[in-house]
Amino acid sequence: MPLFPEEPQIHESVPGPRAAAGGTRTPQAPRPAPVPGPRPGPRPAPPRAPRNHPSPGHPGAARTTAPAGSSATRAAEATAQIQLVPATDATAIEAADNAVDTLLDSGRAPSDILVLTTGETHPWAQHELSFGEESYWRQQDEADDVFYARATAERAVKRPVVVLAVNGGTDEESARALPAAMARAESLLVVCGDPERLRSLL
Repeated sequence: MPLFPEEPQIHESVPGPRAAAGGTRTPQAPRPAPVPGPRPGPRPAPPRAPRNHPSPGHPGAARTTAPAGSSATRAAEATAQIQLVPATDATAIEAADNAVDTLLDSGRAPSDILVLTTGETHPWAQHELSFGEESYWRQQDEADDVFYARATAERAVKRPVVVLAVNGGTDEESARALPAAMARAESLLVVCGDPERLRSLL
């Protein structure tokens, strides 16, 4: 009687193509853990007007408000905060320049700032006007830098921050310059001048 070799038996526990064809899923290789890298920093907050409050020994940060109910107060509340920097007629332009430097250091863009004078024209404006008024006013339209003008200049346009240097002129001229500067300031008006005189004008 011939002998037949025994047929090999296939057990389910033996791995092979049949096991894959069944309903069982083979475990997947673990995913590599993400490599830590630099995280993007938080988005910078939009620039805000500095809120300076009166403090002893720091007169440059003093604020002043107009009497309640006055037209100047209503205009300021509707358009901008007012910050007062004490200065004389002779030092008002220097104080305005320092205020501009502080604003730029705090993150304000140069194109955000308009500097107005009540008396003598700012030296920068004098220099630029020497090349002609058309070239001078074109710089305001291009809005690439701080712009300087007389407070009485009708062509001066609004900017987020206006710095007013009360560096001369009569009380009447200064009184007219204040509401004109307020109307052009969208968020902050910095007034550089004699505090007592300015309070009486406000």
